[in-house]
Amino acid sequence: MVRKRNSPFVMISRRLSTVTVFIFIGLISSLFYNIIQIYISTIYHKNMGRVDSSSLSSPDKVITTNIKLTWAVDFAEKTIKGTAVLDIKTLEDSVTHLVLDTSNLTIHSVQDFETGQKLQFQLKETVKPYGQPLEIKLPLNTQKRGSVAQIAIEYVTSPDASALAWMAPEQTSGKKHPYLYSQCQPIHARSIMPCQDTPAVKVTYQANVTVPQELTALMSATRMGNELSPTDATQRVYKFEQNVPIPSYLFAVVVGALDSRQIGPRSSVWSEADIVEDAAMEFEDTEKMIAAAESIAGEYIWGHYDLLVLPPSFPFGGMENPCLTFVTPTLLAGDKSLANVIAHEIAHSWTGNFVTNLNWEHFWLNEGHTVYLERKIIAKLTDEKTRHFQAIGGWKDLINSVKTFGETHKFTQLIPPLEGSDPDDAFSSIPYEKGHTLLFYLETLVGGSEEMDGYLKHYVKKFAFKSITTDEWKDCFLSYFKNKVSADILDSIDWDAWFTKPGMPPVKPQYNTILADACTNLSDRWSKASEDDLKSFNSDDIADFSAMQKKEFLEQLLHKRATLPESHLLAMDENYQFSASKNSEIKFRWLKLQINSKHEPAIEPALDFVSRQGRMKFVRPLYRALYAFDKSKDKAVNNFKEQRKFMHPISSNMVAKDLHLD
Repeated sequence: MVRKRNSPFVMISRRLSTVTVFIFIGLISSLFYNIIQIYISTIYHKNMGRVDSSSLSSPDKVITTNIKLTWAVDFAEKTIKGTAVLDIKTLEDSVTHLVLDTSNLTIHSVQDFETGQKLQFQLKETVKPYGQPLEIKLPLNTQKRGSVAQIAIEYVTSPDASALAWMAPEQTSGKKHPYLYSQCQPIHARSIMPCQDTPAVKVTYQANVTVPQELTALMSATRMGNELSPTDATQRVYKFEQNVPIPSYLFAVVVGALDSRQIGPRSSVWSEADIVEDAAMEFEDTEKMIAAAESIAGEYIWGHYDLLVLPPSFPFGGMENPCLTFVTPTLLAGDKSLANVIAHEIAHSWTGNFVTNLNWEHFWLNEGHTVYLERKIIAKLTDEKTRHFQAIGGWKDLINSVKTFGETHKFTQLIPPLEGSDPDDAFSSIPYEKGHTLLFYLETLVGGSEEMDGYLKHYVKKFAFKSITTDEWKDCFLSYFKNKVSADILDSIDWDAWFTKPGMPPVKPQYNTILADACTNLSDRWSKASEDDLKSFNSDDIADFSAMQKKEFLEQLLHKRATLPESHLLAMDENYQFSASKNSEIKFRWLKLQINSKHEPAIEPALDFVSRQGRMKFVRPLYRALYAFDKSKDKAVNNFKEQRKFMHPISSNMVAKDLHLD
């Protein structure tokens, strides 16, 4: 086989320039390297009996139950130095080694914490994109089933740790102090601590974090006070405890010049001082949302629920870190019109943080349930037609994601195969919206929203503190409704089509369109309008529109026509003032419509928008649109190269791929 392939390759290479041959060889080498990496990962996981292809650790043999962190945050070196003490329990007999996930960590020493005995360890070969497994020789008395130990690992993170964003003072609002924040989901916790970096493992944790005394440290845990360092008066030590077991991706830390305002009996909002008042106003309904969620899913078990408004480079809309939800400042619209994101992160307190996907192939269990619960929370605070309206918008987001990947791409499956893949590459609205669509469809089969409320309480109670697979969820669902719904209805569900078929869902539920109809009518008018029709539009067209309806109007235009003549764009902005909107969801769609329409005056505003914030939901599609426009392609690449140092590592890596730079 090899010889038959070599002959045409030689013939072709003789006709090509030397440069072309080297490029071709480079591509083949790169492909071969990636295949080898997937092969190594596959063999490694088969040999070690993994339940999570994204982890190189061995929780099936030895499991971590608690982690105690002692950290010193060094802004000059951009590192965290410290010790992680892992409480472990051996699950099988004759286990000789503990294997942990790491990524770019420097390991100084490993020892038995109780006896001080030095333990042999080895950082094994890197398996991309999963990092280096750390293999630790266990003490003899820990090598049998049921034995426990504490393993202390002294280490330091890399300045390039993928979980950490280090910001210079000039990158902050206050301009006086540096800032640090983390983002560990999905597989970045291994870059800040040696751990079993898989949602299959849940641990409690404690932490002592030493930072410059003028700064404040917060974590995804309960604050236990702070004090000046006994050895250095320029440093302050903050103490934290998380007594509810959580997966590694929910570890979070932030250090900066932070201020806070109380916004409810169990909630405060934190941010830099210049936006804290705006944030407090924007999120003043947080307690109402928590109470609404409790009425649907059961008691909130995490104690306090605080919000942290991060610097603009934060790559996501929100991150559900327990006790301290991280949110983007792009939610600060001034009118609470984007507060539904807070409902989403609150919902994660039950679906995701409390009941968790076993691995990232079952990510929809976290996000589909959370979107479903989020919209039920909003319905309790508004009305049912608003829930349906949000679902209609979500369906369009799902269409966009499927188009971006391609209708047959494996990442459009509800349960995508991730062996050998970086979970970040699979990130999209698909687990969110395809998962929600499945749950909404099931709601129509089992009798309605109230019946699903009962099921959600049952589901959360049954799997509390656990990490589960889709099969376990499915068995729970069928068991709960077995005597409540006819067998014919349950038997009619094509589970395989929902779970493993790529593309759009097999069924589109019938949503209440009363709020969407006005958007549809207006978008139809614009998509069919001639030059002579432009005078028929005026500001009254959207006078009664909510912010969500304006967003939906633009989204429908992007689907129906995708591009508009310059005359239409100018008339639309004159009448509707979209360029002046402070709502990031509206501004993003308006800019995308203009760039898709090759409207040159929108290039600089679009570049400014992607430079001012790093939310991937906005940044990636806009960069892709700019790259596809010949007038802005080079500007997009150059702008990204200039801004990359200010971006979060996750965002910059993904945009680099979008722009074909990495």
